Amino acid sequence: MTFEADNFLLIASVLLIVSIVISKTGSRVGIPTLLLFIVVGMFAGSEGIGGIYFDDPKLTQFIGVVALNFILFSGGLETQWTGIKPVLWRGVVLSTVGVLLTALSIGLFVFWISDFSLLEGLLLGAIVSSTDAAAVFSILRSKNIGLKRNLRPTLELESGSNDPMAYFLTISLTYLVVNGETSSLQLIWMFIKQMVLGAGVGILMGYLNIRIINRIKLQAEGLYPVLVLALMFFTFSFTDIIGGNGFLAIYISAIILGNTQFIHKKSLLRFYDGQAWLMQILLFLTLGLLVFPSRILPLIGLGLLISLFLILIARPVSVFLSLSPFKMQIREKLFISWVGLRGAVPIVFATYPLIAGVDKAGTIFNLVFFISTTSVILQGTTLPIVAKWLRLIVPEKAKRKFAIDIELSDESKNALLEIDLSADSTAINRKIVELALPKNALIVLINRNGKYITPGGNTRLEQGDRLIITGDNEEAIEKTLSVLNVSKASEADALE
Repeated sequence: MTFEADNFLLIASVLLIVSIVISKTGSRVGIPTLLLFIVVGMFAGSEGIGGIYFDDPKLTQFIGVVALNFILFSGGLETQWTGIKPVLWRGVVLSTVGVLLTALSIGLFVFWISDFSLLEGLLLGAIVSSTDAAAVFSILRSKNIGLKRNLRPTLELESGSNDPMAYFLTISLTYLVVNGETSSLQLIWMFIKQMVLGAGVGILMGYLNIRIINRIKLQAEGLYPVLVLALMFFTFSFTDIIGGNGFLAIYISAIILGNTQFIHKKSLLRFYDGQAWLMQILLFLTLGLLVFPSRILPLIGLGLLISLFLILIARPVSVFLSLSPFKMQIREKLFISWVGLRGAVPIVFATYPLIAGVDKAGTIFNLVFFISTTSVILQGTTLPIVAKWLRLIVPEKAKRKFAIDIELSDESKNALLEIDLSADSTAINRKIVELALPKNALIVLINRNGKYITPGGNTRLEQGDRLIITGDNEEAIEKTLSVLNVSKASEADALE
């Protein structure tokens, strides 16, 4: 069976429905959802029961780039600045130095144990050097793992920001393998240009997007998601055209947008969360369709050696060396090492050598697919166990069987507010009764590590708590923020 115009929607809808239904069953038994999407694609593929023939790396790469735009944009929108600010430099070092160290160690290992040349080994290392944003965001959030000491924002920041470095290394090494040697100064200049332009355009477009969204005053509310979609793709494509890193620009612009107030924010966040899930399913299904299991079987031995080296040696070494300047416990570094999930991003990056005509491109692609799948299976299924073993799970102090979702009109947004308690808040470790809150303001709910707590006077506030506050007017809200030592600029989210 092949994709044609008259059967595309039927086949696509069936695959989506099957993926969603199976993911519900898989999550109950602890199987990572993203792995199930790949399995569905493989079963539907040319060597599976579906018999759908698909062997188009260019189309796969295009789908992958579009999907990564949505995934990184959605992840950036949900990343709270108050959460990542204390761990910003840890994340930056992990996403740059950590990626480089991982690529180097994997490259040297592959060169040592196989018939790969040094450049080919380094290319393989570069492709699998970054953790996968879709896998990390999905598994951490779906399993609702409460982690101590800012580990969760560190992991999410790393996974959302390390793709640009891996992308640069992949493109550069692909060029070197195909065209031979080039000037090291040229590569350094290319790296600086990509990162500076990517960060610069990301910051510029982040603030420009806010002004456009808030001032355009569209008549139809349904046009706002379309407007944001256009701005998202413009940010990526414009950055890419001028020689910057589009993935970095997308992520930074989304963080700025997500930490600022704009019209219909809640509905837009929900929309792009749904789109990110759709793109994750589409991406993993496409990758599953593209792979031919018969081509992977001869590489299982080599792939298993590389996977174990990556998980047990390369990733821990890169994490411990990268984080050596920071004061962290060994068990925290061990957990960060274990959450080095590889997923769709390395597989998408593996299409670049295929399209460029690298001699061992087919072998590299199949090895990357095996390594990524092994990572999701082994690390993804054991995250809660490892976190508990390392004593990094936040104890459950309260359980709620439901979450609330409140929508108010734009005119009411000053009366109901969400804020995050950052490390510099004077309210941390104090009981609510000890705070001089105004009489016409009230902390109505606390979100602590995904669990909702109805506070009382004796409830002690903790760092990272998300407080839902109500007040009669703007003055009450301002006074409450002053008492909590939280500035208006650092609000997590005004509920629309």
